[in-house]
Amino acid sequence: MSFTADRLLLFGATGDLSQRMLLPSLCALHADELIAPDLKIIGTARSEMSDAEFRNFAREALETHMPADRRGRMADFLNRLSYQTLDATSLDGFDDLAKAVGPTQRGLAIFLSTAPSLFEPTIKGLHHAGLDGEIVRIGLEKPLGNDLASSCAINDAVASTFSEDRIYRIDHYLGKETVQNLLALRFGNIMFEPLWNAAHIDHVQITVAETVGLESRAGYYDTSGALRDMVQNHMLQLLALVAMEPPGDFDATAVRDEKVKVLRALRPVSEGETVTGQYRAGAIGGEAVPGYDDELGKDSDTETYVAIKAHVDNWRWKGVPFYLRTGKRLPQRRTEIVVQFRCVPHSIFAGKGAKMEANRLVIGIQPEENISLNLMAKVPGLGREGIRLRSVPLDIAMPDAFVGQHRRIAYERLLLDLIEGDQTLFVRRDEVEAQWDWIDAIRANWAQNGLTPKTYTAGSWGPSAAIALAERDGVTWNE
Repeated sequence: MSFTADRLLLFGATGDLSQRMLLPSLCALHADELIAPDLKIIGTARSEMSDAEFRNFAREALETHMPADRRGRMADFLNRLSYQTLDATSLDGFDDLAKAVGPTQRGLAIFLSTAPSLFEPTIKGLHHAGLDGEIVRIGLEKPLGNDLASSCAINDAVASTFSEDRIYRIDHYLGKETVQNLLALRFGNIMFEPLWNAAHIDHVQITVAETVGLESRAGYYDTSGALRDMVQNHMLQLLALVAMEPPGDFDATAVRDEKVKVLRALRPVSEGETVTGQYRAGAIGGEAVPGYDDELGKDSDTETYVAIKAHVDNWRWKGVPFYLRTGKRLPQRRTEIVVQFRCVPHSIFAGKGAKMEANRLVIGIQPEENISLNLMAKVPGLGREGIRLRSVPLDIAMPDAFVGQHRRIAYERLLLDLIEGDQTLFVRRDEVEAQWDWIDAIRANWAQNGLTPKTYTAGSWGPSAAIALAERDGVTWNE
């Protein structure tokens, strides 16, 4: 629905996500004059606070989590903020919340950064207070359930009050600059799309590696695991962007139509196409770290690592494996996509002793944002052994290519789109359900075959079985 909201209501405004991401993102949008001067931001949570106390809370969060050179207009930003205490499990406080929001001349945007168990009572409270009209849209932070059934229950509760065109399901990976650059790379350059198919691509790797352990997420993570926490949302969205057909236009409907086709074309994963692991004590960056059970304080079969060999069964990708892996306590923090092209069909240099390597496109998403294309080139010099070739990278480091541009938090893009009403980088219900349908089948396969996580040492690249998963196909993980 097309309108620019003049009120933004943040549920969970005192939580960790708000402090680290939401408030700094909104302050940056304010500093760059990307949000209207009259946009009011109302925070709400269970904590008892006055407006002044919330502004002090926000100031401390910004000073902790935002670079100093981006806080130039912080005082003006803080004047936008107000606060209303609310227990979302009770209808009693929602009328006072509606009064705190005040009249909305152009519309209201709501961001739910709360536990999923609070979504349904919050929706009921918003309806009770009249904060659900046609000029209200709502953003939902993950997780949206822990399986297809629970996800459908959440989506049904939200859909009882909000139409699909006013629901913004957030996957913050879609707000990352390099993820959006994947679309620009594929569809803004003529040389890639003719080669973007099974005839020219051997395989694709998608890696989301973390060095951290449980941190403050033990309760959630032990009931979720790597498959639900990372693969179901972030990694499947990256896969869909790599594999999707060219949309007719860059708008929400066209882009998401093509993504959901990919998700529905995912082949069910067989028993030998997945590996799970759980880290034991080891070392990260030269410092000793405990194992998962030690960190958790109890024995657990929750996976902290998963590797999958996936297939997209359609004309473009038939026979091309997509290798996915994600894990905690790995040697590096790194998210990247590797597109491995096939070798040239015939080398004219073979008789000259030149060793050929296939071209490889590496898209780095975090921590560094870069794009690297490896090409074959002649090594300078003379020699009786003949022409010598070597694979050399053509690198685009995004910070160097766009000097003077601030590095954006993913939530800046997503919050701005929520306020202005652009759903392109948000996840539609049929996407979520297609993702869960595939993930639930994997978990059912694990249960049926009694699959339990293999151990791996913290600081390694996961269980040896994950290496074998790729190497038996002649593929080496990009490390």
